Order: sequence, then structure tokens, then C-alpha cells
Amino acid sequence: MAKARVSQRGRGRGRRRPSTWEISDSDTEGPTGAEADSEAAASAPDPAEKRRAAAEALRLLRPEQALRRLVVRVDPAILEDAGADILMEALDSLGCEYHIDPQRPARSLRWSRVKPEPCFHSVPPEVWAAGEQDLLLLLLEPEEFLQGVLQLTQICGSTCSVPWIPPESPACPHLAVIGLDAYLWSRQPDAQEMQQPENPGVAHAKVAVSWSEVEEALVFLQLWANLDVLLVASWQELSQHVCTFTKALAQRPFKQFREFQAFSFCTAGRWMAGERVTRDGTGLRGAWWRQIRQFNRVSPAMADAVVTAYPSPRLLQQAYVACGTEQERLALLTDLPVKVDKGKRPRRVGPDLSRRIYLFLTSTDPDLLLDLSS
Repeated sequence: MAKARVSQRGRGRGRRRPSTWEISDSDTEGPTGAEADSEAAASAPDPAEKRRAAAEALRLLRPEQALRRLVVRVDPAILEDAGADILMEALDSLGCEYHIDPQRPARSLRWSRVKPEPCFHSVPPEVWAAGEQDLLLLLLEPEEFLQGVLQLTQICGSTCSVPWIPPESPACPHLAVIGLDAYLWSRQPDAQEMQQPENPGVAHAKVAVSWSEVEEALVFLQLWANLDVLLVASWQELSQHVCTFTKALAQRPFKQFREFQAFSFCTAGRWMAGERVTRDGTGLRGAWWRQIRQFNRVSPAMADAVVTAYPSPRLLQQAYVACGTEQERLALLTDLPVKVDKGKRPRRVGPDLSRRIYLFLTSTDPDLLLDLSS
């Protein structure tokens, strides 16, 4: 008995006491579970507020809204030309903002974009900055352009620079020449000048650059300097180009935003997830019904008629196998009744849909056109 008591005491002494926690006065007590949940709910963004912000951001990206935030800066030297009124009237009717500011180089137009305040975080920064680089359109007189072309043809090489654009210009330049074709034709020698003795100095002054040299210079500027040259016949044509270019700039943020949405048609919702079909066949009838509804000119009542007669594609394929001839297979679904409202004439599926479903399930030709009326 004594030994038994000793062994019991030994086992009792070997047991570990459960761990206890002591809280000192210096420890700060955190919020309770209910308080933490309320704080998390208060700090979480409101879904309705997020939807409103996304809708407002999308509205600001629309081309008609982005056009109002575009600014076209026109150099005062352009207004000295008699046809500049046509350009200013076109900008005024376009709806964008334009300023008369000195530009460098002279006789140029620049485009800039004003960001909305505040910028919504639901739109990537790259979208707001789309087309924000300094864009420049430099207007040249025909004589000035031909002098630059002559310079290019004479000193063309790896160290050749664009004559009309300063090397330190940060803009993406484009050139526009008004009336170059008429100018070159006006400098062609007439019949009397062809009969007179040729004066080399006069001839060189009359025709400094030919059309072939102009075309060669245009190709060189495009390939080597990545410089577009716009040849227009009048200020009216130039104004149309400026308006078209401005509208394209207004559309760029919205197009950029759509590119960031990789699959914009796959939004959250049951309709885009398709019909779920389990191993026991649950959902097969709904998927089969939706498959038939994808054919052109198929009403829900017609799809109901097919699915009621053949609840699955496998059953319909078995029915096709049981048919003796090709004509029977094509017309298998023709006489299926379609439910209609009371008082209306009875309807049936018809031979057209019967033929299309049969070809859809049996044909191996990927280029086969099912709908003959399309």
C-alpha cells in the first residue's frame, strides 16, 4: 500500500500545470471581436460607391467628354494667313478648347490633354496618359518645304537632320504643306519659255525640285525620320484633317481603356458562366435548350418543342441513326408542335430548323453554312 501511494504521488508530481497568461497594466487591450468587425466594415469601400465611381470614370473617358479636355494651341503666325479663318472656325465648331499662344517652331499647332480632377483609381494611369505626348503639326509654305527637300537631297546621310524641326524639339512632329501641287505646276516653263534660249541660272531658279525628288524625300522622311508629311490643296482640307486628328485623340483614352479590359464581355454574372451540367445529368436539358436557342430565328417556344421531344443531343442522334433515309433525318423535327397562345394558329418547328439542327449534329465540314438565308 505504501508503494502504491508513492507511485501515485510521483505521477501527480510529474504532471504539467496548464499554462497561464498574465496581463500587465502596461499592455494595451485591442478591440473586441464586435468592435473589430465594425471597424473593418466601416473601412471597407462601399460597393455602390465603387460602382458610381467606375461609371463616372467611364463617362469621362467617352470621346465626347475627352474632346472637351483637349487643348489645341495655335501659333499667332498662322493667323497672318488669309485662310486661317477657316481653321479657327473649324476648331470653334469642334467643341474643344483652343488657345493662341506662341509656339516653337513658329507656324505650328500643338495638342495637349487636361486630366480630370480627381483621377479615378478604377482607371489605370496609362489610360489617362494615352496620347499625352506633345504632338505638333508644323505648317510650311511650298517654297520653304522645297528648300528643305533640296537640302535633304544634297546632304543626305547618317548625320543628316530634318531641316524644319529643331533637334531639341521634344514633340512628335508632323508636317503639312498647303498648295504644293499648284505651286509646282505654276513653276513649270510654258511653251514660250521652252523656245527661248535657256539661261541656266533662271532655269535653276524656276524648277529647283522635281516631283520625283519630292516623292523620294517623302519616302526618306517616313522611313528614316519617322516623319509624316501631309500635302493638302487648301485650308479647307487642312481644317478637316486637324478636326479628324483631334477627334482621334479624344477617342484614344476610351480605346486604351477597352484594351486593358481583356475580355470585357465576361463580366460577373450567371449568364456568362453557361449552364452547369453535373455527372448525374442535372443541367443538361438547360444547356441543350440554350444551344438550340443560339440558332438564328429560334424562339423559346421552338426550343421547348425540340427539347421536350429529345431531352438531350444523344437521344436526337440515336433517332437520326434509326432513320432509314437522308430525307427522313432532315425532316425528323419538322412536324414537332410548338406551343402557342390560345386563339392563334397552330405552329410547328418547320423544315428549315430541322435541317439546320441535323447538319449541326452530323456534319464534319467546318466551312458548311447552316443558315442559307444569311
